[in-house]
Amino acid sequence: MSKLAEYRQLEKHLAEQLQALEALKGDDGLKKEIEFETKLRKLLEYYGYSLKHIVNILEPQTTDRRPAAAAAVSTRKPRELKVYKNPNTGEVIETKGGNHKVLKDWKAKHGTDVVDGWLKK
Repeated sequence: MSKLAEYRQLEKHLAEQLQALEALKGDDGLKKEIEFETKLRKLLEYYGYSLKHIVNILEPQTTDRRPAAAAAVSTRKPRELKVYKNPNTGEVIETKGGNHKVLKDWKAKHGTDVVDGWLKK
């Protein structure tokens, strides 16, 4: 495309956009929205608030910006209960994790492989 043709095409698009802009300027709905935005921003400035403050006031629980359904669903499955029985003492431990004090003591004293063999299935 020649430079002259490109220039005329851009000039035509610009004229169409200016015409659309002039049509919007006369729209009553747009005038009301502009008036509302202007008054709202003045009010926010007067009280020292930002739009983020207003959103947090109106919807404080939606700070993570995820849909409510996604926030409520847990992706992690619950840990299963493990029951260990020490055959030497008959002592029983029920735990969902490996951070149990007595279980750690058993593993330190008897070894992890031995204590894992005490796991009831």
